[in-house]
Amino acid sequence: MKNRFISLLMAATTVLAACDRNLDIVNPNQVTTQSFWKTADDALAGVNAIYSTTHRGGISRWMPFYYIIRSDEGRSQSPATDIVNNMDQFLITDFNYGNAYAVWNDNYIGINRANQVIDNVPAISMDEALKQRYIGEAKFLRAMFYFHLATLWGNVPLVLTTPVISEKPSSATQAQVFAQIEKDLTEAATSLPTTYGPADLGRATKGAAYALLARAYLQQRKYAEAITPLQWLTEGEGKGIYALMPNYRENFLISTENNRESVFEWQFELNPAEYTDDDTETPNQNYGTSIAQFFGPSGIGWSDGEAQRWVTREFNEPTTTGARDPRLDASFLFDSTDVRGPAFTMIYGQTFLQRYGTDNKRVWFRKFQNDHWKNEEGYRSPNNWRYIRYADVLLMYAEALNATGKTAQAYPFVDQVRQRAGLARLSAVKPGLTQAQFLAQLKHERLTELSGEGHRWNDLARWGDLGPQLATRDPAFSTFVKGRSELLPIPQTDRDLNPNLTQNPGY
Repeated sequence: MKNRFISLLMAATTVLAACDRNLDIVNPNQVTTQSFWKTADDALAGVNAIYSTTHRGGISRWMPFYYIIRSDEGRSQSPATDIVNNMDQFLITDFNYGNAYAVWNDNYIGINRANQVIDNVPAISMDEALKQRYIGEAKFLRAMFYFHLATLWGNVPLVLTTPVISEKPSSATQAQVFAQIEKDLTEAATSLPTTYGPADLGRATKGAAYALLARAYLQQRKYAEAITPLQWLTEGEGKGIYALMPNYRENFLISTENNRESVFEWQFELNPAEYTDDDTETPNQNYGTSIAQFFGPSGIGWSDGEAQRWVTREFNEPTTTGARDPRLDASFLFDSTDVRGPAFTMIYGQTFLQRYGTDNKRVWFRKFQNDHWKNEEGYRSPNNWRYIRYADVLLMYAEALNATGKTAQAYPFVDQVRQRAGLARLSAVKPGLTQAQFLAQLKHERLTELSGEGHRWNDLARWGDLGPQLATRDPAFSTFVKGRSELLPIPQTDRDLNPNLTQNPGY
């Protein structure tokens, strides 16, 4: 299923990349914008090219560093000091830092590809319902890329049509970017199907559009507006489509991708025609993701990003049977992934004791690693990135209900997440919480359910919790500067080319 979906992506990427070149000599054999957008097959290839942007290193490798490692749940002990300074410790001096620029650039590549579909597909003679679906997919993906830019950089150029080289767009405010995200997702939801057949698993659905719309509303603290799309997902039509998987770990295994809990995930795959697992560029390299290699434990991967030890202590509530919270060993590799300790904890075919001894206290994120099926990592991991899970939707709905004064109504949605983990219902152990107390509990619930999935930074930003006070559990925050460190600097390279771009405060 996933193979068929991905098989079209790279060819489409090559075709559309050719459209961006500005050559003095016209190659009569080269596909151009004028000759390409003619058929329904062209439209499909164009849409698939947008999806393939998630395979690019700026998104699938480096963006998780900014959402996970820059937050208080992650850290870097990399020998590459540029990663430590720029992506963990807020010591940003190079406004053209390559890994940050890769994130910026690749999200705009995705936006450019989406704009080409939105601009050109309407004129193609083809099935009208399918045409509207393709445009809806493009709008969903454009909104997703802009969500990344809005939450990482804030005030960014808002480009909504296929650009020409002479254009120099001004910076839009973060509020303007979010308004466009809302518009794109609202329109996408009207034309996207609720489900797909096996050949199209992984494509954006109505539920994915509603979930990302709710996430955008929440990030702006528009809690009342978020309730409507979240209600569709949890109490309306979506309730019959999505459900929590009985086994939490199934959300992170390659054998159980695109399951009922998956609202949207980025599709990765091994290239069956040209399989290598090194970092040498090949025509079909970006079938997979290299994040597993860069987050992999010492001796397995590069360990450029890892987890803070304090996070493991948050899983301190036993299940109703007295066992340990099963999400702990599903989320982290450390000396006690197996509750019996380092002599029983397996790290890619060897015990923790064998690999690291008894005194190693490092913790690595496990969720998107491949230790469940092989004893090494590489640059082409086929393990899908679960971008939106139904558990996240339930917790977002609980947060929106609580924020709008409906705390009692929020309990059942937290209870579902806790009960899947084997914990007692929150309504049984902590009934009658005030609005502030419930939010404090929800912060804990999101950490234990969603650690290492790329949500922590935005959660902290939304709650107003970013600041030097976090240095008590993450020393990197000792260099956090209020009013500056919340956003990344606009790349100086782009500002040199486009004087209409405004630098973020403090840089």
